[in-house]
Order: sequence, then structure tokens, then C-alpha cells
Amino acid sequence: MDLKRKLSRLTQVGPGGKPPTRPATAVEVESPAADKAEASPTADAPVTEAAQGSLTQGAVVPEAPRPRDPRIDALRQMLTDWAERRGVGTARQATVSAPRPGPLPVDARLTPHGPVHVSERVLPPEHRHGSATLAGALDVEAPLIASLALHPELAGVDFQRMLFLDTETTGLAGGTGTVPFLVGLAWFEGRSLRVQQLFLRRLGEEAPMLQVLAERMAASSCLVTFNGKSFDWPLLRTRFVLNRVPTPEVLPHLDLLHCARRVFKHRGSGTRLVHIEEQVLGYRRVGDVDGALIPELYFRFLRGGDGSTLTPVLEHNANDLLLLAALLGELGRRFRAVGAEPEDPRDLLGFAGVAARARDYARAQAFARAAAEGGGAVSVEALTLASQLARRAGDSVTAVEHLQRALGAARGAQTAPIHLTLAKLYEHSIKDLGRALHHARLAAPAESSEEHRLRVVRLEGKLARRGKASTLDFSARAPNSG
Repeated sequence: MDLKRKLSRLTQVGPGGKPPTRPATAVEVESPAADKAEASPTADAPVTEAAQGSLTQGAVVPEAPRPRDPRIDALRQMLTDWAERRGVGTARQATVSAPRPGPLPVDARLTPHGPVHVSERVLPPEHRHGSATLAGALDVEAPLIASLALHPELAGVDFQRMLFLDTETTGLAGGTGTVPFLVGLAWFEGRSLRVQQLFLRRLGEEAPMLQVLAERMAASSCLVTFNGKSFDWPLLRTRFVLNRVPTPEVLPHLDLLHCARRVFKHRGSGTRLVHIEEQVLGYRRVGDVDGALIPELYFRFLRGGDGSTLTPVLEHNANDLLLLAALLGELGRRFRAVGAEPEDPRDLLGFAGVAARARDYARAQAFARAAAEGGGAVSVEALTLASQLARRAGDSVTAVEHLQRALGAARGAQTAPIHLTLAKLYEHSIKDLGRALHHARLAAPAESSEEHRLRVVRLEGKLARRGKASTLDFSARAPNSG
């Protein structure tokens, strides 16, 4: 039985809010005398004994107030809590804490291409976003960033002239119907970061804004975005074409989403920008606007709404730009340090995997060994990777040592693949057939039954042949009869 029906039964009120219909009884039938008594001016006078007698003959006796049932209060509270839980998602999507009414915090600037509405600020070199300084992005080394991004083209980029880019749009579907109404840009001037946001006050007036963007890109060495390769830049390129503005020359593009996916994938919490911001940089936004609400806030502004409702959107966009600079500097610093300070073993394993894919095997080995000290499942993966790198370097003995350590920390399904790898190493590299057969017999879950059978039979045959050969003593000769 649901909560509403329980409440209706306890209060004797139907689910629709109306009292239930009950057949009339003799006690409930009111007499004409009673009606007159109710209409009489003396109805509020004390009841006499005669009146009491008449009341017992057919008039309705007023019921004494029933005591309050605590179950009703409990059920009403449960219904209230349920309604709040059910509506909290809708409430978050439908409401935003409105700032104080006021004008939109942008300035109109006249450019050779037409008016552009701009919000701009400059942040000093010591400004921090969470645990990282913004100016740390200037200290990255281009070859290391190229390895981190698995993008060799970035090795020759001058990161002193990089351009951070992030857009806010009228939708997330992309296509020609999606318009970037806010283009956030940031670049370094010395070691200070200039944040410039280009705002579209009216649809159809994009050309001047796009011209300013093209000029800034022409003065930059590369783009730095988060998911910009898949969303921001393809969308902007479409807007250049639709507005008949010459498309800027394609710049080398560092998409930090791809770097974050590779490095932080072992955390298991996804690679949303706000998650990385909180977990990696220790920065938690307070009062940040929900990204799903941004298109509706802009359309409300176009319909004549107060410009101050878009202030949180500009702040959201500016924080995204600051996060790009802080995250780039933090990734570059950690990748260069090779575990020089205590770090999350999951991140060390992520850096090891990236370095291995970039063919920086020495760096990958250092990160893998550092991650192995963390213990648990991360240690098993790190030691397995370290073993692979040792085999690649031709050091089979070290490869076996790493796998033996991994076997000691492995649990359950993790053990069979390690046994299989050890069986191969002992058979083909170490030439220890006895140990190879031992691990092969324990590796059944890691390969098909037929492959497993053939491996064990082959090793048993090799051992039998070797044992037979060892029993033949070719050094002994028959005595010379002559």
C-alpha cells in the first residue's frame, strides 16, 4: 500500500481529498427541532436538562475531538520528504540563484569590423586556481607536453604564446543551429594572464566577434582546450563559414581532455572538468551555474530578461579558462618530476602508461616502479607494466622479478594472466622448463582450453626428452678389447 492510501485511511479522507460517502444512520438524522435550535439566537446558551433529553432522542450529538494520531504526522512527513527527493532534480534544472538585478557586465568596443561586447580582466602571476598557480603553465616543456598529449607536432610549439579557448553555446548538439554566444579567451602577457570574453548580444551579429577571434588566433602559437577538438573548434569553424568570415589558419591543438583521460583514468571517477578540478587541484566551485541551464539563461536574456542573470555564466566560463591554465601547468610539472614527491599511485600509473605509449621507456619505467609502491590492484598493474618494459629492454631476469612481485599482490582473476606470462618467459627466455610447466598449469583461465592443453603437453614433452638425454652418459666408453 502506498503512502497516500495509508494517510487517507488514517484520516478517513479519500485519496482525492474528499470525505468518503457513508450511509446515514439514525443517530445522524437531524430533526426539525434541532435545525431550529441551531438557528436560534440562544443556541449558544447552556443546555438544560430538557434540552439534553431532546438531544438524546434524535439530535446529532457533537463528537468530542479525537486525539491526534502520531502515525498521521509521520506519514505526512514521509510524503513531504518523498516529494522533495522527487523534485530536487527538476528544481536544480529549473531554478538558478538569481544575482542582483543590474546590467550585463560587458563593455561595447568599436572595432574595424563592428561593435564587439567584451568582458576583460588581468590576473597576476601569483594567482592560484586551487593548488596550482596559473603561471605554472608557462614552465611546461614542449617535448614533454608533446609526449603527454601523444601529439609530436606540439614538440616545437612556443607555449609562451598559447591561447586558451572555451565557449558557451545555445546547445550541446552542435550543427549549424548551435551558436557560441560567449567565446572565452585567455593568454599570457609576461607572466600575467589576460582573460577576455567575447559576448554575442544578438543573434546574427557574430561576424565582428569572429574577426576578433581570428586576429587573436593569428597572434598565437597553439590552442589549448578541453574537448575542443570534438566540440568548440568544429563549432567555431562552422560559424566562420556561415558568417562568411575567413577561417583562421589551423593551429596546433592541445586538447587536455585526452591527456586527462589517459592520466586520471585509474581514479574511476570520470574525466568531467569539475571532477578533475576538485580531485586534482582541490578547487571546489561555490554557486556555480549548472551547464545545462546556460542555453535557457541566454534565451531568457534575448527575450528581454535582466542582463545580470548571465553574470554567473561569464564567471563559469572564466573559471573554465583558469582551470585550463592551472591543469596544464600541473600536468607538465608532474610529468617532468617522475614521482619526485608523494602522489596518488593511480596517477603515477597513468603517467607510466602515457610515457610507454610515447616510447619514453625510461620515464615509463620510473613511473611504474613508483606506482608499484602503492600496493593493491594498482601495484599489480604497475609491476606488470614494468615487466613489459624490462622485456622490451631485453632484461628477462628483471621482467620475471617484477612479475613474481605482482603475483604476490595479485588476487583472484589477476593471477592467471601473470602465470601465463611467467610460463612464456621461463620457457623461451630463462630456459627453465620446470618453472615454465609449473606456471603453465596455473594459467588455464587465461587462455583457451585447447591452447592450455597444447602448452602443457609441449612442456611435458620437452622435459621428458631432456630427462632422457640426461641419463645417457656419453663420456663413458667401452673397454678396448684389442
